[in-house]
Amino acid sequence: MLVIVGLGNPGGAYANHRHNIGYRAVEAIHERHRFGPWRQRFRSQVAEGTLAGRKVLLMKPATYMNLSGEAVGEATRFYKVPNADLVAIHDELDLPPGKVRIKAGGGDGGHNGLRSLTAHLGPDYRRVRIGIGHPGHKDRVSGYVLHDFAKADSAWIDPLIDSLATHATMLAEDKDAALASRLHLDVARALGEHAGGKEKPAKDKATRSQAASEETKPAEGSSQPAQRNSEADSGNAPQGPLARGLRRLFGGRSD
Repeated sequence: MLVIVGLGNPGGAYANHRHNIGYRAVEAIHERHRFGPWRQRFRSQVAEGTLAGRKVLLMKPATYMNLSGEAVGEATRFYKVPNADLVAIHDELDLPPGKVRIKAGGGDGGHNGLRSLTAHLGPDYRRVRIGIGHPGHKDRVSGYVLHDFAKADSAWIDPLIDSLATHATMLAEDKDAALASRLHLDVARALGEHAGGKEKPAKDKATRSQAASEETKPAEGSSQPAQRNSEADSGNAPQGPLARGLRRLFGGRSD
């Protein structure tokens, strides 16, 4: 069994906080992959389902962030799940907004949920670290994480959570590096479209290319080309009978 834990705080007052992005991720996985109903167990909300043919338990600890390890420890001991099959999804101050790192082991970086997990289970579980940025000073961290995301953050949060839910099967297949790359690609594409930088269709490209080509042609009935020949610009006019005849016809030098 794979256990995927979304770290956060229970209750509607916390739902949109930066600290609750782990909750949002497992809720999206639950909906996308049609897991069973949420129920109360292990001092958490849990739901069972499958990803890539593998049995999975989703968890949202209801112990509040600082005691997450107590709830998760109960579940992993009951199912005899090793840390290699435990994935914690959480907010990460030390990554820019929208950046993701997936790794096994490491420190807690001052994150109380990770500190609790490590205290009860050891450090060698897998982590999906979702960057939320840093407020700039450690004294502002608590107010920052326990506050709603800015409205503009939806430009990267929504596509990231959607992509993570869509490709959650990669977690069950231990394709952590591939999943991180996929998430970054989808977020970058969404931000480009949001900023109006969506690439034009190939047909439009061809039209622009044709138009550019037409601009270099002489206008109908004109005796001069639209662009000057590079050799003529440098004073080295083309030589030969044809070139001299054309210059005589149009009043140029015949050399």
